[in-house]
Amino acid sequence: MSEARAGRLKIVLYNPRAVFFTMPLALLAIGSELDPETYEVVIVDGRLDPHPEKTVAAHLPGALCLGVTVLTGAPISDAVAVSQAAKRARPDVPVVWGGWHPSMFGRECLEEPCVDVTVQAQGEATFADIVERLAAGRTLDGCAGCMYRDAQGRIHDNGPRALIALDRFRAHDYGLIPVESYYRLKGKRQLDYISSQGCNFRCAFCSDPFVYQRKWVGLDPRSMVEKLREIHARHPFDDVNFQDETFFTRRERVSAMAQDIVDSGLKFTWAATMRADQGVRMTDEIWRLAKRSGLRRLLVGVESGDPEMLKRIRKDVTLEQVFATADKMRELGIAGIFPFIVGFPDESDRSVNASIEVAKKLRRMSPSFETPIFYFKPYPGSTIVAEAVARGFKLPDSLDAWSRFDFVAGLPGPWVSAQRYSLIERFKFFQELAWKRAGAGERWLQRLARLRVERDEYRWPIEMKVLQMLRPAKRLS
Repeated sequence: MSEARAGRLKIVLYNPRAVFFTMPLALLAIGSELDPETYEVVIVDGRLDPHPEKTVAAHLPGALCLGVTVLTGAPISDAVAVSQAAKRARPDVPVVWGGWHPSMFGRECLEEPCVDVTVQAQGEATFADIVERLAAGRTLDGCAGCMYRDAQGRIHDNGPRALIALDRFRAHDYGLIPVESYYRLKGKRQLDYISSQGCNFRCAFCSDPFVYQRKWVGLDPRSMVEKLREIHARHPFDDVNFQDETFFTRRERVSAMAQDIVDSGLKFTWAATMRADQGVRMTDEIWRLAKRSGLRRLLVGVESGDPEMLKRIRKDVTLEQVFATADKMRELGIAGIFPFIVGFPDESDRSVNASIEVAKKLRRMSPSFETPIFYFKPYPGSTIVAEAVARGFKLPDSLDAWSRFDFVAGLPGPWVSAQRYSLIERFKFFQELAWKRAGAGERWLQRLARLRVERDEYRWPIEMKVLQMLRPAKRLS
């Protein structure tokens, strides 16, 4: 080890516990941006480590700071516990929270005594700036993209930092994480990768427009494929799961990436997100090229089967575009996930029924199509939530309350009647049972489920109650 590397400053990063095993890409991004000649980055993942509080504490002697990425929901509780343990072990260590929740609630997070700094939106440059200031003993005053609490307990908001092109950052160093451990936990050699940040669109139910101000930045396709080649040489993978919000924002970029994958000789499949309007703007040539490069699955948000609701939530897609995109996917043998959201404030029964009918139609198109239905969960930053709050809806008002917020499971908002909730839950269950790959012992249940869905007959769901008792659902967020 060189003399410079021997004297590096340690930066400890923590990823809270959760029930999914996506690689900690946020920590990988900010850790990779730090100069490896100056900083030693240690990433601890609560999903891999049975005793993360002890592990983090053991790394703190001599550490410059602790960084924690925080999603809204159950991970908040673990983030607080580890941050508190860090303060007990080293009261002077600065604790920096970043990620989605601090991006939305930076000031509120600082009300927790164990949190000293919060980062908003894109974190690579902001965290690097914070670290450099801490190393030099300088104040965080004027450090754009973050908020902090001073020694007198006053909270300072430094304002946003402009979104920076991803090609200006260092490439992600997958050597910072135990890639093989994630492969084992996933049960497959699937690499998680993010090639863009932000979103240009204006969906009224989403917080992205608030956080990224409808801006988008993406990696150069050639450098992206070269990086994938390097990772593949060290940790061979069979599949890449692109974690971008809107992967197909620039079709020329996707085309160039797909061609480079084909030319590279790399053999792997990949999955990504796509909007239906992006799908219809793709040429047949690009569709075929993407398939040839390994495209196996797309997530295409439908959100509603009601054209009027689509306008209200500013989705800016049509059902005709959804079905045209689905037709192209079916033609090329590309699997699809088509999510829906129901239970918007004042949504009518007619609108909910329209979503159910579109979900049924899509599911019948291909055995490789899925149509999950979620309930609208009020999350700040979206215009629909602002309207609901103005009318008296109460959002969670503490970290503890937000830690019980679940995007996926749990009851819907007050706008969904008990009768409507019962119908939706039964439809979700029986549609999934009707079309999933079933073993020999479940095929009679599957035939019954298909009959129920075809006839919209969900009374006396005995089989649903029995199977739910035998296989309770996990809390996902």
